[in-house]
Amino acid sequence: MSEQENVALVESLYDAFRRGDLPFILDHLTEDVEWTLEGPAIIPYSGKRKGIGQVKEFFESLASTQANRKLSMGHIMAQGDHVSSLGRYSATVVATGRSFDSAAGHFFTVRDGKVSRFLDLVDTAAMADAYQAASAAGR
Repeated sequence: MSEQENVALVESLYDAFRRGDLPFILDHLTEDVEWTLEGPAIIPYSGKRKGIGQVKEFFESLASTQANRKLSMGHIMAQGDHVSSLGRYSATVVATGRSFDSAAGHFFTVRDGKVSRFLDLVDTAAMADAYQAASAAGR
């Protein structure tokens, strides 16, 4: 695929995320996709995942633990099969009522028209803080 097609693929995935279309996202991943958001265990969707089933669990965890999710990605750049984007992600943690707002960097690898690798870099300290119960955090 061309760089423009790879960028269009990533943009279509962001659009699907905004409208809550998980089947569209999963349909555009390779069977052996690697999906990573490194962070502490208190963030239920953090960690390294492999395969469409585990990526589905990632999105299900987001949906069940967060409200008011907002993803604003721009500055999408491509070089060959690699697509990067910079933006922001914010949400409110349902269990604590606490919110976070983080810069985000997303890095995709595209193979045969589908995403084969995804790395999500965000302020995991802010996310972890929002998942901490207010009483445990001394607030």
